Amino acid sequence: MSELDGLSLEEDEEVETMTAAEVLQKLEEAWLDEKFSPDILEAKTDLVDCMLEQITAMEENIRSAKKGDFKVSIHRMEIDRIRYVLSSYLRLRLEKIEKHSAYVLQAEAKRKEEDAPLMSPGEYAFAKEFQQGIETHFKTLSLRHMPANLQTLTPAQSNIQPNLDSYVFLRVNENTDGVLVEEETLDTGEEIVDLQKHDQHIMRYKSIASLVATGAVSLI
Repeated sequence: MSELDGLSLEEDEEVETMTAAEVLQKLEEAWLDEKFSPDILEAKTDLVDCMLEQITAMEENIRSAKKGDFKVSIHRMEIDRIRYVLSSYLRLRLEKIEKHSAYVLQAEAKRKEEDAPLMSPGEYAFAKEFQQGIETHFKTLSLRHMPANLQTLTPAQSNIQPNLDSYVFLRVNENTDGVLVEEETLDTGEEIVDLQKHDQHIMRYKSIASLVATGAVSLI
């Protein structure tokens, strides 16, 4: 796989150049975090776009390769693997958007201008269209048959939130001290713990949600 030049990671306003293998590794980490997180995570649009470009470049190399070249089969298998990760990652995000459309739209509306977007432009457009479809469906199916004072569907009534109290498995990537853990089994109800690099834990998601966002821990 060839090197990708000029992958722009907007963190700290720096441009970082990574190889295609490094981009794929980061995408796989984002995929696993998305798979095991109950909440939708920050969109990794740059990683997705770069891997789509890499697939296109690999397909062009295959078309120009000699017939019978053994490397063609290897490249095709690699393309299939990348496509699987990409499609699974995007499908997981769409499933969360469909399940929590009102919630993700409200979260995006509350996002500060300096914060990274929660959804890609395409996902945001899909979320808005999906939520509008849900509201139209409810009004057509049932609300119009109810008394006038009950015919309004408020955002709170359609806002299905993810279960942030669910437990997740995690691997620590960076030493992190002073993590507040809330547990019903504890006498005080909460505890402060220090997370050591390479350790693995099972914890409530809401206790480490911010650490997942920064990459300090990875879900497994």
